[in-house]
Amino acid sequence: MGFETQDVERKTIAILRILSQSSEPVGARIISHELGEHGIELTERAVRYHLKLMDERGFTESVGRDGRLITQQGLEELESALVGDKVGLVASKIELLAYQTEFDVNRHRGKIPVNISFFPERQFKKAIEVMRRVFQAGICVSDLVAVARQGEELGGIIVPQGRIGLATVCSVIINGALLKAGIPMDSRFGGILQIRNNKPLRFVELIQYSGSSLDPSEIYIASRMTSVGQVAREGQGRILANFREIPAACQPLAEKVVARLEETKLGGVLMMGEVSKPLCAVPVELNKIGIILTGGLNPVAAAVESGIEVDNHAMSTVMEYRRLTEFQDI
Repeated sequence: MGFETQDVERKTIAILRILSQSSEPVGARIISHELGEHGIELTERAVRYHLKLMDERGFTESVGRDGRLITQQGLEELESALVGDKVGLVASKIELLAYQTEFDVNRHRGKIPVNISFFPERQFKKAIEVMRRVFQAGICVSDLVAVARQGEELGGIIVPQGRIGLATVCSVIINGALLKAGIPMDSRFGGILQIRNNKPLRFVELIQYSGSSLDPSEIYIASRMTSVGQVAREGQGRILANFREIPAACQPLAEKVVARLEETKLGGVLMMGEVSKPLCAVPVELNKIGIILTGGLNPVAAAVESGIEVDNHAMSTVMEYRRLTEFQDI
């Protein structure tokens, strides 16, 4: 059987995933057991055969009798292979982060979802000044943020050398809060929303979460498709926004949940529509209410617009609410 067959390729990726999750060498016995837990039956002998082929391709390297380590080439292969398996990954990530949201609106504590952005140390001061106007204009989910320097962590993610990390509240906080209240939310699109006279006009770009392997916000920012800074200055331009739907019967309760969140400096709801009626040129399903959420990465998008290099990880992790501070205090 040729090495490039789909079956062999999937087994290769499965082994690489296991190796990528360990900083220590992993042997064939452990790999075989881990594969079995994921429904892939491979004997130790078969695993060793695959590992030998992966060594030849440069994906793994042997470390004595202890097993194998994944190489940089192997990490790159894992990142790019089997893109079909990644379709819908963003939608799944939203659901996971919503489930992991543990915020207690009464006690003002618990984990909330955040985006993580890494700035070059030399440009962070400039980035702060650019983002300040955006936060002041309210073009964000919250003005609560967290900052960490190289070697420190944000939600379990270590800040790389020469970088400063910034955590911004993600719009999935709304999904999580509504989920805890028993309200189902359908996350449909990530988009670019046109603003005119400081009011939402229409969506001009949309990417469906269920059909995407990449986060729409990261795509829009990298492609320089926003003009968030202009919106903050002039009330005209294009910002990051997300489109959700909830059952019409849940609207009164949803409004109460959103109001309680806003009391704790957690917002993000830009507009809530009417039953079954289009919202900002986006059709809404029967007996549903459309909701537009402000993108949590809008302040960072403004920094990128000004020429600052930023490495973004949208919907990255969850952090304890009490670890966040107001942007004006950093």
